[in-house]
Amino acid sequence: MFCYSLLTATVATQTSDISEQINQNLDKVKSGEFIDLLKSSIPYLIKIGYQILIIILIFIIGKKAINILSKTLIKALDKVDVDMGIKKFVVSIVRVICYAFMIFIMADRLGVSSASIVAILGSAGIAIGLSLQGSLSNFAGGLLLLFVKPFVIGDYIVSQSAEGVVQSIGLIYTTLITIDNKKITLPNGSLSNGIITNVTAKEVRRLDISVGIGYKSDMLKAKKILESLLTEQELVLKDKGIQVYVDELADSAVILVVRAWTKTEDYWTVKWDATEKIKLEFDKNDIEIPYNQMDVHVI
Repeated sequence: MFCYSLLTATVATQTSDISEQINQNLDKVKSGEFIDLLKSSIPYLIKIGYQILIIILIFIIGKKAINILSKTLIKALDKVDVDMGIKKFVVSIVRVICYAFMIFIMADRLGVSSASIVAILGSAGIAIGLSLQGSLSNFAGGLLLLFVKPFVIGDYIVSQSAEGVVQSIGLIYTTLITIDNKKITLPNGSLSNGIITNVTAKEVRRLDISVGIGYKSDMLKAKKILESLLTEQELVLKDKGIQVYVDELADSAVILVVRAWTKTEDYWTVKWDATEKIKLEFDKNDIEIPYNQMDVHVI
């Protein structure tokens, strides 16, 4: 009971103090002190408004300046024939640095210490780095791909997990388009650490066609047919020579190989055309192409 009375008395005292404070403020308003306070705050409010206006102008002018700088940088990189992936990366980095510099200037106008901003950005960077370790690995891989350049946009590459024409090289992922028009996205981390075969890196490519003939067939005649077919093919580069040789004496066939050179873009055209004509010419000249078969004898 005593505690209840003490609590009631305390609440009553606090309520009385609040009421007294309110009455004092009302008396100040009536006496004109509030108006004086408002008048004395006008210069401060004007100063704040001026700083806000300056910040808005800094943002508008800074954004336009960054856009102009980006366009100028793109034109300069176009003149020196820089790869598209590197071009996008450089422009992105420059824009990020410019925006960060602009934010520092705006924060300084607001009276925020630059040391505080750096500390906040550092803490945020550590937290983001810990949560995005895989993405950072892909980012590092993207930098390697862009600057080492094992392939560029438009190349046909074969990796350990996929193959196709390179459509884009981003900072995190690389996009391929397959022959049957499928879109494949590969993480740059695994791509940069794996084995990459760049099929279209060179202007010319060697064509090797292997074919087996029966042991009873005329081997010399078969070699002449192979050489003749590749010689007649217009897309074969004759100045690099054509080779026909016996590669192996296998269990059921003599393996012949014809080797020639062609432009990279003509590789598959020459291969498919030559393979078809070899079969037709061998049939015309009674040259057997053995195939696996099983003979069953019933006794």
